[in-house]
Amino acid sequence: MKGFNLYAVLERNEKKAHLDYPTIKSYSNISELLSDETIELIVVNTPNNTHFDYAKKVLDAGKHVLIEKPATTTPEEFTELLELAKQLNRKVFVYHNRRWSSDIMATKEIINSGKLGEIIEVHLRFDRYRAAIGAKDFKEKPLPSSGIWYDLGSHLIDQAISIFGKPLKHYSYKNSYRENSQVDDFAFMHIEFENKINVFITTSMLVADAQPGIIVHGTKGSFVKEFCDEQENQLIEGLLPIAENFGIEKPNKEGKLTYYNHKNELITKIIPSMKGNFNGLFEELYQDIRNDQPFSVDNQQIIEQLKLLI
Repeated sequence: MKGFNLYAVLERNEKKAHLDYPTIKSYSNISELLSDETIELIVVNTPNNTHFDYAKKVLDAGKHVLIEKPATTTPEEFTELLELAKQLNRKVFVYHNRRWSSDIMATKEIINSGKLGEIIEVHLRFDRYRAAIGAKDFKEKPLPSSGIWYDLGSHLIDQAISIFGKPLKHYSYKNSYRENSQVDDFAFMHIEFENKINVFITTSMLVADAQPGIIVHGTKGSFVKEFCDEQENQLIEGLLPIAENFGIEKPNKEGKLTYYNHKNELITKIIPSMKGNFNGLFEELYQDIRNDQPFSVDNQQIIEQLKLLI
């Protein structure tokens, strides 16, 4: 990736990184990693409840940190990280890659076009069908920031805040429905933003027939889009981000725009999604560190997001 050198990794047990990156350094404990003066930025991609402690260690070691979402368990923890970073002249970033998903980028473009008029309601869903209890204890045990709300709900809250700004008020509900589940596997939230915009967020582990992930209704029209960014699947399949078709949705996944034009004529259009680009996050991160250009995943927005997650 332009501007970055993947230099080292922490592997406590199996050493596998060299299979894909032959020249990479593999450390067996975090102290060795943190003491390497060559490293400028460390990515914390560990169980949610450990993010705060590890990010604090990274900052104390004099390095910038990129934290997998959710950033921390509470807004107070994240605020403490920001204060520490300021003292040490280092930077904190949060990996909210789904701002660069093909589906939400297409939705932002439609909203900003004005074709829908004044926005009234937005529905964002992130559903799966996984009735069995998963093998990852940190997601299935009642630990701080475990459960579907922190895992998937954080994406949807972040997308809503990235479009509409600071939430004014909200109410929420979450519960568990899978047999023997110890964490929430269903969650719902209604958020009100400025100009009486209503955003309804739902996520569930028990949806056998996934509904449209994005629905937007305004005073002049509606936009409906399946939640279907392909980048994660492509990465799992081994496709590299530099591939020509990386980030392009599969056929028949387009959004549907229905609106009344200035002649009061009902217009229906099929809207192809933009090319997804998770690398956009890293491009911004590089520009922030090297050229002090602002990172669009604003840390004040992260604080607002964490207030809604707790």
